[in-house]
Amino acid sequence: MTPSTETPEHTRSAEGRPRRLVVLRHAKSAWPEGVPDRDRPLGPRGLRDAPAAGRSLAETGVLPDLVLCSPARRARHTWDLAAAELDSPPPVRHDPRLYGADADDLLDVLHGVPDATGTLVLVGHNPGLEDLVLLLAADGVGDALDRVRTKFPTSATAVLTWHGSWPGLRPGGALLTDLVIPRGRKNP
Repeated sequence: MTPSTETPEHTRSAEGRPRRLVVLRHAKSAWPEGVPDRDRPLGPRGLRDAPAAGRSLAETGVLPDLVLCSPARRARHTWDLAAAELDSPPPVRHDPRLYGADADDLLDVLHGVPDATGTLVLVGHNPGLEDLVLLLAADGVGDALDRVRTKFPTSATAVLTWHGSWPGLRPGGALLTDLVIPRGRKNP
């Protein structure tokens, strides 16, 4: 990830400070027979990719103040593995509203984020996360927005920025500064 240091005019607000939302789709899950959807574990690829997502955040200095995570097993495990790659993992809240949420539901959750939070990581599921990124992003750096429109795969990390408050975040009010699809390495 290479977040832009420039803030386009459409993301500036006279009263707001810079905010950053990191949208992280859970890593690839397994589909064991007889296991309820909420309890599905990560699959082998997910176990490799989740730490790579954390490394990507650490390497680019995208360090969150707070994490809101779906209570689904695969989302919790994704964040646990990603957070293990950070020097100082932030506080985590497992929010049941994130499981199965659509973009409007997710935006409602974001409106309640504490004001002291400058950077938030939101860990959850598709199609809600992809739809949220497309709802919020007025524009994107490079081809990031086109790539999200094409596919927001497991372990994808989208970074959105704007100036303003969490309650003031509106559709089309952010800039998509980066999209990373981290992939871990298979053991030789």
